[in-house]
Amino acid sequence: MRKLTLLTSGIALCTASMAMANDDLVAKMNDPKQWVIQTGDYKNQRYSELDQINADNVGKLQVAWTFSTGVLRGHEGSPLVIGNTMYVHTPFPNIVYALDLADEGKIIWKYEPRQDPDVIPVMCCDTVNRGVAYADGKIILHQADTKIVALNADTGQVEWEAVNGDPAIGETNTATVLPVKDKVIVGISGGEFGVQGHVTAYDLVTGERLWRAYSVGPDDQLLFDPEKTTALGKPVGPDSSLNSWEGDQWKIGGGTTWGWYSADLEENLFYYGSGNPSTWNPAQRPGDNKWSMTIFARDIDTGVAKWVYQMTPHDEWDYDGVNEMILTEQEVNGETRKLLTHFDRNGLAYTMDRVTGELLVAEKFDPAVNWTTGVDMDPNSSSYGRPAVVAQYSTAQNGEDVNTTGICPAALGTKDQQPAAYSPKTGIFYVPTNHVCMDYEPFRVSYTAGQPYVGATLAMYPAPDSHGGMGNFIAWDNIEGKIKWSISEKFSVWSGALATAGDVVFYGTLEGHLKAVHAETGDELYRFKTPSGIIGNVMTYEQDGKQYVGILSGVGGWAGIGLAAGLTNPNDGLGAVGGYAALSDYTALGGQLTVFALPD
Repeated sequence: MRKLTLLTSGIALCTASMAMANDDLVAKMNDPKQWVIQTGDYKNQRYSELDQINADNVGKLQVAWTFSTGVLRGHEGSPLVIGNTMYVHTPFPNIVYALDLADEGKIIWKYEPRQDPDVIPVMCCDTVNRGVAYADGKIILHQADTKIVALNADTGQVEWEAVNGDPAIGETNTATVLPVKDKVIVGISGGEFGVQGHVTAYDLVTGERLWRAYSVGPDDQLLFDPEKTTALGKPVGPDSSLNSWEGDQWKIGGGTTWGWYSADLEENLFYYGSGNPSTWNPAQRPGDNKWSMTIFARDIDTGVAKWVYQMTPHDEWDYDGVNEMILTEQEVNGETRKLLTHFDRNGLAYTMDRVTGELLVAEKFDPAVNWTTGVDMDPNSSSYGRPAVVAQYSTAQNGEDVNTTGICPAALGTKDQQPAAYSPKTGIFYVPTNHVCMDYEPFRVSYTAGQPYVGATLAMYPAPDSHGGMGNFIAWDNIEGKIKWSISEKFSVWSGALATAGDVVFYGTLEGHLKAVHAETGDELYRFKTPSGIIGNVMTYEQDGKQYVGILSGVGGWAGIGLAAGLTNPNDGLGAVGGYAALSDYTALGGQLTVFALPD
């Protein structure tokens, strides 16, 4: 009895400790002086209450200090700030620096993983990493080789490690992690190598694997309850995924999970999207290919799916569904509802009830989108929730070895992973977009573990009537499903946005400009050209009573893969090299953090 009492007491202490750790993380998220996870908070709003820098004075911004990361290639993600310490990450080899903000950015510690460089050619679209997260006194890094490392935030010492995948079969990582409650939730990359995508939860204290949920496959691997897991309000039924694939194609079916994660602690749910089905040749995988291209709502504790919604059944264009899910509470028809808004690669912006999975809005957020006429919004229709495909732009109906031209958007989507922002002050979403179209020719491909499993040749170019502009930065009304204003950019906007209480919205450009625009009007208020193209995400923090804005610059990612990897064949980089050939006229490689502030 005494042993049992001690055991249960230990469990209670552990549970209480983890509750306090999670409370500490939430408290830090709610402190606008800090930036503790990549998305700012669990809602993924990328909004800051700081307003010392505002629409009236942002034009006076100056560079306060800079830091070289010592690494080239594409710099995605952003620094974190916890207390007086800033944490900066790099692309492969995924170095992490801890900088002392109270001592002119002095390096407190540096962690440099030892990774096999053979992982580099297995990474689809540059060697990017979208950053570290903080929780429970740890900095959590998910490396390119899929190793998850928990570092002591004060010393940089490794507290635990876990291996999440196998690069030998094409599994890699480019994403950040979601620390929530007593868990670290992580995804996997490798859709272009025929992996079976999954999300996995690890114990925040020990690194022990707690559960894994696949995107495609049998119900026990999906963590589906066929009678309780719903799609648009109806039970999915048994073998909902298996019934939508031919034979065993699902085993190499993709549905990877390399994007962003959000969470609603009240509902005990987390949200994310799954990527493209494998291969890119749709003729080789008949059926809807569920549950690739899908929004998932899963229980944080068990991983069991509450609801799902497949945006692009039988994807024919590589429109990964991994972009961020932004959580808001807004009024719809006089009722305040918990909403989820998602800007998908396929060019449609979705507004959903995040508790029930009800589809409320599905509208194009770029008028150039032409592969679909829109989504059937009639709940009584047999095609409810499905997009109507325009036959002219279908790569499946036109057959293998046939080049389908003029498809909008291109495979990199109307928006890729670069995260949008939302301001609860204005009720507007601020969205970085790609205004790019493509030609797409599927061909038959054989699967070999660890080798590319693509099966299509692509060419990309600016959308028609765009006067050469390949991007826009837009303001979006998620209830009306309409663009409020739009700013044209020479290249795709591959930077994550930041909205602030000072009525300012920040974003970066591929040429390297940090820009500030008015949250209500979109009028440009400030710009500064950093040393390299920006594909990182803008963040802000406060130190000693002064607000700062930080951005990583270092061109790369899918749009900048030609520069990052020295590629010149227009068809390389899955078609991006030719589309962004002019980028080399405006920027070169780099890896630098630039921090801005108002003059004293």
